[in-house]
Order: sequence, then structure tokens, then C-alpha cells
Amino acid sequence: MLYGTGLKKGRSNLDLNEYQKAANRTLLGKEQVLTNCALGLSGEAGEVADLVRKYTFQGSDLDKDQLVKELGDVLWYLSQVAQWADIPLEDVAQDNIERLTARYPTK
Repeated sequence: MLYGTGLKKGRSNLDLNEYQKAANRTLLGKEQVLTNCALGLSGEAGEVADLVRKYTFQGSDLDKDQLVKELGDVLWYLSQVAQWADIPLEDVAQDNIERLTARYPTK
């Protein structure tokens, strides 16, 4: 199980809305949640960028385990910004795919 969420570790068919609901269980605080989550999203994206920077410019190996953790943190904050705005995460993903398809119709 994943941290008492009822989700089994290694499960490959977790949908985004199910993730969003499970992630929301761990959200702390009631005031300024949007600001906290938006700033957290920015900070975690910076952690991802730093791993890539070290790989690209400093000759470090890309630590994929750490990258997975940082991307998970990005996903958590992203899901909570969407949750705050009452937007299902699957809607965010679907809209993005539709825009990418329109932008790159032959790929």
C-alpha cells in the first residue's frame, strides 16, 4: 500500500483523478493553500531542473531514483493546485494533449 491511501505500490493503472484524491488526503493547512502549493510547485520544479543541470553541465550521472521522487513532488503540488481550483487533474492532462495535438498535428 502507498502510505495508507488504499493504493497498491507498483500499480500501473492509477488514473490521475484517483491520484489527485489520494494526494489531497495529505494536504495540510486551510489558509493560503493556493499560494503554498504554487510556491511548492515552483520549488520542486527547481529541484528537477537542478538534477538536469548537474547531469548536463557537471557530468553527474542522472539520478533517476531522485528524479522520480522530485517529479512525484511536482505532481503532488500540481494536483493540489488543480484540486484547490476544483479542476480534475485528468481535465488538465486532456486539455494539454488536445493543445499539443493541434500544435503538432503530424507528430
